Amino acid sequence: MAPHSIPRWRLALLLGALAMFGAFSIDTIFPAFPAIGEEFGASKLAMQQTISFYLVAYALMSLFHGPISDAVGRRKVILVGVAIFALASVGCALAPSLEWLLAFRVLQGLSAGVGLIVGRAIVRDCLDGPEAQRLMSHIMMVFGIAPAIAPIIGGWILGVADWQAIFWFLVLFAAAIWVATAVWMPETLPPAERTPVNARSIVQGNRMMLSNPDFVLLALAGSFNFAALFLYIASAPAFVMDLLGLNEQQFAWFFVPTISGMVLGAFTSGRLAGRVGAHRLAWLGFAVCGLAVVLNLGYNLAVEVPRVPWAIVPMVLNAYGVALVFPVLTLAILDLFPTRRGAASSLQAFISLSLNAAVAGIVSPWVSGSALLLAFTGALFSVMAFLIWVLYLRRNAPVGPQRGERAVVGPLSS
Repeated sequence: MAPHSIPRWRLALLLGALAMFGAFSIDTIFPAFPAIGEEFGASKLAMQQTISFYLVAYALMSLFHGPISDAVGRRKVILVGVAIFALASVGCALAPSLEWLLAFRVLQGLSAGVGLIVGRAIVRDCLDGPEAQRLMSHIMMVFGIAPAIAPIIGGWILGVADWQAIFWFLVLFAAAIWVATAVWMPETLPPAERTPVNARSIVQGNRMMLSNPDFVLLALAGSFNFAALFLYIASAPAFVMDLLGLNEQQFAWFFVPTISGMVLGAFTSGRLAGRVGAHRLAWLGFAVCGLAVVLNLGYNLAVEVPRVPWAIVPMVLNAYGVALVFPVLTLAILDLFPTRRGAASSLQAFISLSLNAAVAGIVSPWVSGSALLLAFTGALFSVMAFLIWVLYLRRNAPVGPQRGERAVVGPLSS
């Protein structure tokens, strides 16, 4: 099957499902935190490390998924990564102690990023301009469903079985995705376009990309913008059960509206691709995130105890804004390095995931005991993202004809 012959809807479903690994690996086990902690005698802080260990491994390996796919092809890397994820999930289900569970969580992290990272490169292998933005938005719509349904599925499973059954579910999920990829996913990077890879070339390539100020600014803007939302995702056990007073089967109160906002934002981005300039679309996304910050701070300053549904409304707006911004910034990054799209996707993911790991392992445990602290910390991340975005725009603003014109990079020029 030629890469351009696969129907767009099928490609979006496949890449979206592959990107779900990360969210499923994090969110499905949230309802089981108390049960796992009780069985292994682990504190809430220790249980939080099941997320941070996973994310650190995810971030480190993300540096290699893209370059390897640039060298050997996209399809092989995805199939191997999904197979390793399935085996790691078996290990988690059979783990006899917290230490073994953490070890297999690391192995999950090493493999789970392959779909999201390589999938971004596949989009640009197949499409350009508004079509690429539209497909990226469709993938986000599929991907966005995962955080909404994962904790619900985890809660349902926990209602009829023990916590190990959650990891057996992940094994079945990975097996289904592996089969679908093997049957329907074509190779999108011809051998003639592949780039040899070794440790030295990866280091040199990353150094070259990090020396590009536009890449750094775009990656940081996207990372901090998403971190404002991820802070609440990483803090979900404390936010949902401790602060909102809900139980293990009520995570849907947080995740369904929030991720619905992300899916709606991705749908809006796809509909507006080619009609509204990417530059303006990114501005709209940051404006919506700013509105979410104001509402979140205002609400938590006004009440002593947050309650649903009002405590969730700012999360919905924030997710909507993040989904508007993300496709624009990601495509701009990939277009900076047309011959190293896999490597660029990897380094972008590494920067974002490193920040997310710090949020999950360091920031969240410190602030998740207070709704107001969560709101202020999320606001800080959003403000930092916006300021970095403004700095990027100033660097790429057109200058006088005496110095030559400089256009905004990639899709932001539309």
